Amino acid sequence: MEEKKKDEKLIYPDESYAIRGACMDVYKTLGNGFLEAVYQECLGIEFRRRGIPFAPQMPLTLTYQGQMLKQRYRPDFVCYDKIVVEIKAISKLLGEHEAQGMNYLKATGFQLCFLVNFGHYPLAEIIRIANIEGYKKF
Repeated sequence: MEEKKKDEKLIYPDESYAIRGACMDVYKTLGNGFLEAVYQECLGIEFRRRGIPFAPQMPLTLTYQGQMLKQRYRPDFVCYDKIVVEIKAISKLLGEHEAQGMNYLKATGFQLCFLVNFGHYPLAEIIRIANIEGYKKF
């Protein structure tokens, strides 16, 4: 087994574990094949059940070169006031979905985003995107 380097850190490990567990339970219960809105509602129920603080579709301010934009970004969830959770219900996450997650982080100043794909089979696809230099992606 490969030993972890001391400089490899996982940002928000406890919060990340809780979010991933909630996502896995929703997938275990529903499987794939539903629309995003169904998974979003169920994930909100699961977050509440587990005591995970969350805000659904909270409008976040975007900036461009230091100037605040009129447009707002509404992620599926913001958990713990610092982690974006974006839901998909497609067959496979692609590079453009990861880029979308990274752009959300850059535009909002948040440091962590989870892309959760409930449409993937046989398991939910969860990609962890960190916007911090020196932190481990997974």
